[in-house]
Amino acid sequence: MNDEPKADKIFMARALELARQAQAVDEVPVGAVIVKNGQIIGEGWNRPISTNDPSAHAEMIALRAAAQTLQNYRLLDTTLYVTLEPCAMCAGAMVHARIKRLVYAAPDPRAGAAGTIFNITQHEALNHRLEVTDGVMAEQSAELLRGFFQARRAKP
Repeated sequence: MNDEPKADKIFMARALELARQAQAVDEVPVGAVIVKNGQIIGEGWNRPISTNDPSAHAEMIALRAAAQTLQNYRLLDTTLYVTLEPCAMCAGAMVHARIKRLVYAAPDPRAGAAGTIFNITQHEALNHRLEVTDGVMAEQSAELLRGFFQARRAKP
């Protein structure tokens, strides 16, 4: 998209680099960064397989890192960039952390919780809602994911 803000592309490019790190260790290639005042304060990539931790999604790792950086569990006035639409667990954690804005690349037609399957990030019953921007560098992210799963299916 030509109208994406320059910063969104810069930070999503970093999230894609992190997704490639996940792929390099045979994890689903998802990366996430959290930004406050133009600076990355937390980042992560998928690690549930290598850590035997079902909560070790890229977003959760980035949330933990950002909270440590700020020394606060509230991540006010932050933007979370992630290469795949968050699941319900990650979207719920973003609401609890009070993330201001979510920017994601590819939609998740199986588990997306920022509008595709569920809309936890903007649910009227919850006490916080996030601004959501989708589709930033979506094709690059989708291509990375497709390639990963094609290679995985091809393994004996």
